[in-house]
Amino acid sequence: MAWILLIFAGIFEIVWAYSMKMSEGFTKLTPSIITLFFMILSFGLLAYAMRTLPLGTAYTIWTGIGAVGSFLVGIFILGEPATAVRMLAAVLIISGLVLMKLSSS
Repeated sequence: MAWILLIFAGIFEIVWAYSMKMSEGFTKLTPSIITLFFMILSFGLLAYAMRTLPLGTAYTIWTGIGAVGSFLVGIFILGEPATAVRMLAAVLIISGLVLMKLSSS
């Protein structure tokens, strides 16, 4: 159950990161409210997952999901460049997430 909550926490991190971008520095009300709501939800689920998962594993997975997910949102929704170096960086992050998951019991 902790892993499922952690995955949702990571997904909600992507939502709040995108909403923060859309809020234009918290100058737009609706995206700002969405950002704060999903931040609280994401942190809450992360905290709950950390009750049973190791700190290093939970935090790494959470930030990794958020980083790679936000990277993909940037490319597919915001039109950011998908250069070879950026793609390699994403692959390395995903590799780290897989290794972190495999190393936790």
